[in-house]
Amino acid sequence: MAIETVRDVWQAGGRIHFRCTWGRRAGLKTIRECGFRYDLDLMTFMITRGRACLVSDLKDKVRCPMCGSRDVTIGITLPGSADAGAMVASDR
Repeated sequence: MAIETVRDVWQAGGRIHFRCTWGRRAGLKTIRECGFRYDLDLMTFMITRGRACLVSDLKDKVRCPMCGSRDVTIGITLPGSADAGAMVASDR
């Protein structure tokens, strides 16, 4: 079974996590990293965005609550997976 929607992740017993990747460099200037991390509430996403909301589209729909940046990474962790989670969307 392919994991494509938020509902697929929920049914598989997985979780989706969020990490802000803002910081380190802005042009030639070094700036402070945000690095905010959070596990997203899958039920809230299914209620507000619909159960057919694609995991790949989440990156365009979230913003860091700490710094306001849209420069984020979305990852999925499934039970029994060998790695800690595959990152699925990033600007970098």
